[in-house]
Amino acid sequence: QVQLVESGGGLEQAGGSLRLSCAASGRTFSTYAMGWYRQAPGKEREFVADISSSGGNTRYADSVKGRFTISRANAKNTVYLQMNSLKPEDTAVYYCAAALNRGIWQYWGQGTQVTVSS
Repeated sequence: QVQLVESGGGLEQAGGSLRLSCAASGRTFSTYAMGWYRQAPGKEREFVADISSSGGNTRYADSVKGRFTISRANAKNTVYLQMNSLKPEDTAVYYCAAALNRGIWQYWGQGTQVTVSS
């Protein structure tokens, strides 16, 4: 069982930056691929970025490519999402997820709200 707790959300102006963190419980964090998803009001949850268990491979949604960076610190059981050049359309609840098989997400956090004002 893996428990995930996101933090770092908040209110930011367009063009600003935020860094989200997701802390995971357990001693097997380094065996899990990790991902970030988001859900805006009235919309379905969508993929943002993910990272392999070793951190050597990352993938991004086209909408965030070049602006967001996913990284992980296995010694700290934490995955990060650095968000730069924020846009109002980035406003959403952001969730982190964990999977032994990347893309088949088994565990989800409770989410953290990100609001970007224009």
